[in-house]
Amino acid sequence: MEEITLPLQCVKKVIGLERVDSTQDLARLLAQKGEAEGTLVLACEQTAARRLDGSRFAAGEGGVYFTLILRPEKKDLCARSLTCQTVQAVAEALAEAYGIKTKIHQPNRVLAWDGKARQWKEIAAVLTETFFDEEARFALVGVGINVNNRGARRETDVSLKHLIGTQTSKEILLGEVLNRFWQHYAQWLQSAC
Repeated sequence: MEEITLPLQCVKKVIGLERVDSTQDLARLLAQKGEAEGTLVLACEQTAARRLDGSRFAAGEGGVYFTLILRPEKKDLCARSLTCQTVQAVAEALAEAYGIKTKIHQPNRVLAWDGKARQWKEIAAVLTETFFDEEARFALVGVGINVNNRGARRETDVSLKHLIGTQTSKEILLGEVLNRFWQHYAQWLQSAC
């Protein structure tokens, strides 16, 4: 297998916002206007985030919500396989850094074991989109993680704070997730769709 040198080992630019409708929607507009690979759109709160099915929901204060703009030279931009790699990266980062049990609920959610409720609950979700035409070629990797959220949006959601019993640094969590993501992104670049 040929060794791949990643064009991007870290985030090159962060656009940090207190509140935005959707990091994914903003990142798409920026990418269409030529924003560089490695730009991370990060928000404390989203008022109209999108699910995989296109439905809208609010992603409240306390979570980590971001969309990363990528411009891979890979010929077959497959959102499904990139989603699988990203979901795996998030699940691994949460399990290893915080000692919680995680599992993947296909196609794009990470569940964590809530021992108090004795059930699996959603702690994170991924929305990956790819765009390629004559004018633009890019991928967007959107991630939402319930970190220090006050209360769950739904009874089937859980926050990291609830699971570990204390608030945690969103910056440290973001670093853990992105470090793991780059490893999986390298695998995605090498794989066929």
